Amino acid sequence: MLGLGRSRVELKTPEQIALMRRSGLLLSQVHDMLARELRPGITTAQLDALAEEMIRDHGATPNFLGYQGYPATLCISVNEVVVHGIPGAQELREGDVVSIDGGCIVEGWHSDAARTHIVGQPRRPADVELVELTERALWEGIAALATARRVGEIGAAVEDFVEAEAGETLSHLEGFGGHGIGTAMHMEPDVMNYRTRDRGPKVVPGMCLAIEPMLIQGPGDWEQLDDGWTIVATGGGRAAHWEHSVAVTEQGLLVLTERDGGAARLAERGIRTAPDPVAS
Repeated sequence: MLGLGRSRVELKTPEQIALMRRSGLLLSQVHDMLARELRPGITTAQLDALAEEMIRDHGATPNFLGYQGYPATLCISVNEVVVHGIPGAQELREGDVVSIDGGCIVEGWHSDAARTHIVGQPRRPADVELVELTERALWEGIAALATARRVGEIGAAVEDFVEAEAGETLSHLEGFGGHGIGTAMHMEPDVMNYRTRDRGPKVVPGMCLAIEPMLIQGPGDWEQLDDGWTIVATGGGRAAHWEHSVAVTEQGLLVLTERDGGAARLAERGIRTAPDPVAS
């Protein structure tokens, strides 16, 4: 494990990336389980308990629980809540837009991923478009990483995609973005979802990043609730959040938190993924 320049970006060896892949595969399985359990009437606390049980049953540890005092295994953000929603007694309803963000630690190595779902029926067309475009924005950002010289090109690709596909109908959650990941959940560098003046560090093999677009219907105004965590859109729109942890290797990208390593979605964009060090 090496440091990269003054920014101290943690670079991983192939063996360490294999451990992160194990963490990512478990997290992918947790998300799959939660998707099956998602239904009207279930509470966000029940979903949180299911995730913690599965993570611990596999000998891993939730990395959200206790992080800077956070009280749960997952962040579950419903409708106008963009990110960092705290699980509790809230019952999900038909048509709710639900973003589930979580992570785990396997042998000291972290994973982090988020997915957004719509509960049951009916589904508003605007909500379907929100969820689909946010997921596509994630993959555009991941694809950009495959050829990027600097980390800032990820955010530029996400911004260009959202502007081309949604115009002013969707807004970014300003001030929030992705991050490096490895021996800690949040590490350098920042990975923003839009252009910034800072081009970021050079992209090199061994770099592992969590890329996570967060989009809001209409204006992107937001506020933080008194709990110190929950971020709520205040312009009347709903929000979506998609995230994957991704490794840059000598052989190409490996999406650590996707079951197939990102092969199918990146193949659509003409990109081959690195060999998977862990059988899925």
